[in-house]
Amino acid sequence: MQIVDLRHLHSRALEPLFEEEAYHWREELHWDYRPSLDLIRKFIDSRSLAGFAAVENREPAGYGFYVLEDHKGLIGGLFVSPRFPQAGITQRLLSEMLTVLRATPRIDRVEAQLMPFGSSLDPVLIAQHFRLHARQFMLLPLAEAKLSDRPLSQGLRVDRWNDHSFDSCARLIQLAYANHVDGEINDQYCTEVGAMKFLRNIIILPGCGEFRPEASFLVRLVTGEQPIGMVLTSTVAEGVGHTTQICVMPGYQGHGIGRYLMETAIQALRSRRFKALSLTVTSRNAAAVRLYEDLGFRTIKTFAAGVWQA
Repeated sequence: MQIVDLRHLHSRALEPLFEEEAYHWREELHWDYRPSLDLIRKFIDSRSLAGFAAVENREPAGYGFYVLEDHKGLIGGLFVSPRFPQAGITQRLLSEMLTVLRATPRIDRVEAQLMPFGSSLDPVLIAQHFRLHARQFMLLPLAEAKLSDRPLSQGLRVDRWNDHSFDSCARLIQLAYANHVDGEINDQYCTEVGAMKFLRNIIILPGCGEFRPEASFLVRLVTGEQPIGMVLTSTVAEGVGHTTQICVMPGYQGHGIGRYLMETAIQALRSRRFKALSLTVTSRNAAAVRLYEDLGFRTIKTFAAGVWQA
């Protein structure tokens, strides 16, 4: 088994892996991963994507890549073909990336949210001293959604997303995730600057699909402009939406605002003949899991969010 720096390869060398990876995303998660793979190809061919590939007898067996962001490293992807010994190759690729990241000045944190296709990634992450948080990938066939049709509470109004909302929604995220488990998983949630980066990633870049402003909503006080709740939605395949963010300001939680936002997004997707909606949730966030199950979501895959801290 040979481990090769991605910057020494052309994307054509990894094409069999890309096709396999796209197949698993489509069949297991109802997600068209091809736009993300197009971006990965672009960065590989420009020699600007850091990571490694595993090659066995000149055949690509797996690859992984990472990015640097301020004080932390982010494992952006790791895929090993089920046709090869996944656990051993995954361990090799992750070890190579972590060796580089841990030797990089000022990097004191590494985050990884990796979707397993085949063998579990948890033992490999634990062996590398990651702290794991269980997460669920949930799917709702929209025809089976259990909607309550409850009106929004008096004194509140709902608006569609517009691009003037970035600053106020970054503030909302930072406040909503203070002392929340998801802030432990993704430290972008912990500051307004980080939350702004997160918003730009999910709204402008294709990593979470194509953003759909017509199915993304904000709740505000009738007398104010600062949002107290929001839901953001993307398209991840034809007829399939994905909730990329939903949050409600502390003090307003537990009053049905989150359910109202989800139902409003579901109705918007239904009116556009979407067939399904997916989302991810941290298992420790029991109230959110109950809400999604009440709406008709069911878990179709579990995975771990891992954090390594120096």
